[in-house]
Amino acid sequence: MMEAKGHFEIKMAPEAISATAADSGIGRMSLDKQYHGDIEGHSTGEMLGYRNMALGAGGYVAMETVHGTLGGRAGSFTLQHSSTMDAGVGTQSIQVVPGSGSGALAGLTGQLLIIQADGRHTYEFTYTLPNA
Repeated sequence: MMEAKGHFEIKMAPEAISATAADSGIGRMSLDKQYHGDIEGHSTGEMLGYRNMALGAGGYVAMETVHGTLGGRAGSFTLQHSSTMDAGVGTQSIQVVPGSGSGALAGLTGQLLIIQADGRHTYEFTYTLPNA
């Protein structure tokens, strides 16, 4: 297992939800991230989420595709997010989608952890890469 660390900036924009889900309380956002550190690159994606501010609870699912370099190797990969919050305590699951690695990142597997502190997003990415 290898580890990558760094930070990212994220821009999120509200998007229209389907007519079927319009009254569900679910929101949809587009994601636009810039990664720095051991991952250098750009990602875009989509997120669906629900939040109950009064209870400090909610959850989201998202898919994002990262294009750039990881440990000096160029390519792309897709991350699948599934995270919840209960009474202000979060649980994250952010995994590389199997088979999504391309270029020099083909065969990539791993798990990403997002840390939010002092208004900044950092990441820790534990991964394996064939022939690394």
